[in-house]
Amino acid sequence: MDLIKNKASTQPDDEEKRPAHEQVYRTLKSQILFGDLVPGQPVTIQGLTDSLGVGMTPVREAIRRLISDGALIFQGNRRVSVPLLSANDIEQMIFARISIETELSRRTTRNISSTEIDHLEKLDQRLDLMIADGDVGGYLRLNHAFHQALYSHADAPILVDLAERLWLRFGPSLRIVCGRFGTQSLPDRHKDIIVALRNKDAEKAALATAQDIEQGMGMMGDALPGT
Repeated sequence: MDLIKNKASTQPDDEEKRPAHEQVYRTLKSQILFGDLVPGQPVTIQGLTDSLGVGMTPVREAIRRLISDGALIFQGNRRVSVPLLSANDIEQMIFARISIETELSRRTTRNISSTEIDHLEKLDQRLDLMIADGDVGGYLRLNHAFHQALYSHADAPILVDLAERLWLRFGPSLRIVCGRFGTQSLPDRHKDIIVALRNKDAEKAALATAQDIEQGMGMMGDALPGT
């Protein structure tokens, strides 16, 4: 089965100038982050090579990086898969995400401009449309875009990198949650975050971020088998 369906056929010119291994890494990272690769389902290096139309060397390099990120695990015989999350995994992720992402929200509150908050609000309005339409793929992408934009103003690249690695680990499972509960059941504390940002209230922004994480990850724990 062809697991890489939305490969870089419509990427901008600057993306096409990237080295092959970087293009493969970004494509696979996107597929993992948004749940196009299913947790627990193994894929072969040869299968990825055929799907992406590239040589084995850039695929191996991309996989090596994604294993280092914790987004893939190596199963031997040239097979890799997206990890299945356990209840213990989810408990640790909740702790790590709250620790890191609440601090990012605090720092963003001190740095972000009203124009940048307006941009976040527009993203959230688009996200509301995805929720109302039941568009799971659109929801996942815009939810990630909102948090990515929020944290980009924190001036904390090390924390942002750690947060992104965590998102890679739970992203595929979030797709399962969306499929089971539907987008309209998913928590959204983004409006609380936006209000806190406009009021320059760092602690309320952190609290809303923590609540967003706790509710979403809690639903994940309820939805995944074996947790």
